[in-house]
Amino acid sequence: MSNNKSNNYSSSTDGEYLQKVTVGKRTPHNVPIELVNYDPNWVNLFEREAKRIKTILGNKVLQLEHVGSTSIPDLCAKPIIDILLVVTDSSDELSYVPALESVGYVLRIQEPEWHEHRLFKGPDTDVNLHVFSKGASEIDKMLRFRDWLRTNRDDREKYAKVKHTLAQNTWENIQDYADAKTEIVEEIMERANSNVM
Repeated sequence: MSNNKSNNYSSSTDGEYLQKVTVGKRTPHNVPIELVNYDPNWVNLFEREAKRIKTILGNKVLQLEHVGSTSIPDLCAKPIIDILLVVTDSSDELSYVPALESVGYVLRIQEPEWHEHRLFKGPDTDVNLHVFSKGASEIDKMLRFRDWLRTNRDDREKYAKVKHTLAQNTWENIQDYADAKTEIVEEIMERANSNVM
């Protein structure tokens, strides 16, 4: 579901919760996490998806951002492009879900109790498209975390070290790996928040 659920996503990740919010069949991961070195082509993949989303949704797109580790140069990442899409009301699925599905996006997560978060998988690139309503507090958190790591080498390296250590474990759910990063994410967010002008 997420890159940093402690920072960006809901707090409950047990199997029952994941089953409740997953659309379609949920398949356990049960292997270590694949991390790769930063790939400059990730920017191009994001831009291609952004163009596709803007073309199909038009002015319903209030904000569209490349987020997660693939948006941070020099940081290792799972090779999955995380995209943040802000719409007026993410609970109004009829206003955007059919349009996204018409170009191959697949709705996989519905979290009405957690900021009305929706997650789609991409049509032909490994994409996590996260949809939130305008004004959701998670939007600022995601962007602040990204922007801080883009400019702070020490925290970027600390985060990468924790990611590498955790990725070696076998995880039943990828979300469990994301949740295991809670401590380092909160530590980094404290520094990022204290440096907001």
